[in-house]
Amino acid sequence: MEPYRIAVVCLGNICRSPTAEVVLADRVARAGLGDHVVVDSAGTGRWELGNPIDSRAEAELVAARYDVPTRSAQQFTRSWFADHDLVLAMDAANYADLEEMLPDVSASTRLRMFRSFDPQATQGDDEVVDPWYGGRSGFVTALEMIERTAEAIVGELPGLIAQRDAQGDSPRD
Repeated sequence: MEPYRIAVVCLGNICRSPTAEVVLADRVARAGLGDHVVVDSAGTGRWELGNPIDSRAEAELVAARYDVPTRSAQQFTRSWFADHDLVLAMDAANYADLEEMLPDVSASTRLRMFRSFDPQATQGDDEVVDPWYGGRSGFVTALEMIERTAEAIVGELPGLIAQRDAQGDSPRD
């Protein structure tokens, strides 16, 4: 059985999406789903390609006792839809960029806002705000949103995996 693959996407892939990748992968492993779920991250833009995670994002992850792997920013391309069961956008602009890359209508069912899983998100507050231009508090707030949402995603994963398998709906089929 193919693992369930999740891609988390922001703009540059140095702040929010790598933070979500680390946190979600941690929660997946803690839930005993590490052999069944793979988490990746990417950005919609190119200018950060090859750069490491932002030092401020990394500092908040380390302070929260996450293991932060060495990684470099990568760009999401249309081909990622063929390899991922769920593509999660961090904000509305990322979502719009991803929508433009959809290879076909059926792929749209795999695109969602990251915080669509967040029990505290509302219609007007469903984005993980980009902390890049702010101070430390923005990175702390982003991490809190990501942790809460990652817990909710992991809670829904068994059902999402079962639904994909029952429908034969894997993009790799």
